[in-house]
Amino acid sequence: MTDRTFHPETLLVHGGTLRSQFGETSEALFLTQGYVYDSAEQAEARFTGESPGYQYSRFSNPTVTMFEERMALLEGAEVARATATGMAAVTAAMLCQVKAGDHVVAAKALFGSCRYIVEDLLPRLGVASTLIDGADLQAWKDAARPETVAFFLESPTNPTLELVDIEAVAAIAHAAGARLVVDNVFATPMWQKPMALGADVVVYSATKHIDGQGRCLGGVVLCSQEFLDKHLQTFIRQTGPSMSPFTPGCC
Repeated sequence: MTDRTFHPETLLVHGGTLRSQFGETSEALFLTQGYVYDSAEQAEARFTGESPGYQYSRFSNPTVTMFEERMALLEGAEVARATATGMAAVTAAMLCQVKAGDHVVAAKALFGSCRYIVEDLLPRLGVASTLIDGADLQAWKDAARPETVAFFLESPTNPTLELVDIEAVAAIAHAAGARLVVDNVFATPMWQKPMALGADVVVYSATKHIDGQGRCLGGVVLCSQEFLDKHLQTFIRQTGPSMSPFTPGCC
């Protein structure tokens, strides 16, 4: 189901539902790592991307697809890709788009593991980073360089609940030729949709409010089809931060 006009309450229950030939009323758990093909040629076409369909559950899985479609509908994003944890989502969203020599600007008020990615891991890979006061719009402008490719922020922040003007920072990022990545874990898509404010990529830890029951670990990256095709899909496919089908089954 892909009708984005349904109320959020309906999308939370039925969005992205994919039923098998058995007509189950709830999401099925597809506990398989591989899939069957009608021919060697079909298998080749699946793996090269020439033909749609599932090939290997590290790349995609029907149970996980339902979660991704539901999140994309709730967020108003073109596409979504699920990951094993929220930090896997943050790491994938950032690393997939940078290379040595690039530069990232981020707000200082970040979840501790997010700070590690920005100020420790990225510089190890030759990607410079600058941490600034996220509430200071001039600081974002001053920190941007010709080699800046991404801005990163949380709003509200975890755990201090500091607020950042997402729309204003998005405009500054785009003027500098950079993308804005927003961690929206505290607000959730029920209360804030960063893409509607200009964000290019949104990340969540499904471990928090999206699961809401403390039973599972998960994450998701929401973005445009272009970002997925150029950056994220290959990164996830080759590095494997994939979500288990048990996770959306628990959610």
